[in-house]
Parts: sequence; structure tokens; C-alpha cells
Amino acid sequence: MKKKIYYLASCSTCQRIMKAVGVDDSFEQQNIKEEAITPAQLDEMYKLAGSYEALFSRRSMKYREWNLQDKELTENDYRDLILKEYTFLKRPVFVIDKQVYIGNTKQVVEEVKKALAK
Repeated sequence: MKKKIYYLASCSTCQRIMKAVGVDDSFEQQNIKEEAITPAQLDEMYKLAGSYEALFSRRSMKYREWNLQDKELTENDYRDLILKEYTFLKRPVFVIDKQVYIGNTKQVVEEVKKALAK
């Protein structure tokens, strides 16, 4: 089983979720602040998620700072923004086998737990 997580080490929500689902050494772990997401990694997530918008976080402080709420963003815009600024990636992102789990909702956390229990 291939298991990878993209997360932010300084994010308490990421830490809580990683503990809840039991992230251990069997996971490839990528702290996106220390090790930037590559275009190839983002494109792999995109293939699994179906859109860059699904991977994009509107909660990032930069979203308002850059006045993005006033713009009509395209899929290419979302991709470019995530690659430019790591805080635009909705976190955490789990890639387990050929499935992607994005964000920190209770439902996503439960789905990750189910996937890992298989």
C-alpha cells in the first residue's frame, strides 16, 4: 500500500489528524513548508482529485491579502497559486494507493481511517 501525506508541521490541525489516523514511518511524509510541492506532485494529486480547485484552500491568509476573492480563478490559476504559495494547498492531503483525501473535515478523516484499515 502506497501512503503519502502532504502536511504542514506547524499546523496543529494537521498534527491532530496525523495522530488520529495513525501516521507512522510507513507513510512518506512531506512537510510542504520545508519541501515544496513539485509540479509533478501537484499534477498527480490533480489526476486523483479531478480539479486543482479541490486542492485549493480559500482559508489561507494570502487569499484575502492577494484579493483573490474578487477574481474569477481558472484551473490554471489554482495550479499556479498552489505552486507559488504552499499555504494555498488544502491540508492535509493523503494519497493512499490511488485515492486522494483532501482537507480536515470529520468525513475526510473517517474516510482516511477506513482506507488504512483495508
